[in-house]
Amino acid sequence: MAYELEAATILRRKQLEAAGCGSRSTIYLRISQGLFTKPVSLGARAVGWPAREVVAINAARIAGRSDDEIRKLVQRLHAERAERPTGSCDWQG
Repeated sequence: MAYELEAATILRRKQLEAAGCGSRSTIYLRISQGLFTKPVSLGARAVGWPAREVVAINAARIAGRSDDEIRKLVQRLHAERAERPTGSCDWQG
């Protein structure tokens, strides 16, 4: 169950910076280059990133994947995100 909660965690930008994803400008530069997933809206003026996506991208970087491989990963993560139903949580407790 702890893994399920972790998978559903949304990280805010400051948490990304603390996790070594770079500064604000670096994060948004990587998004524009297709090297990082786009944020999800949390409200009118708030965004965040699913933790599982951040972990997957960081793991690919640590593994020495090329930018092209990371772009493919980002595309796959976006596709998986689109397949999930919006506005629902799959809590199994």
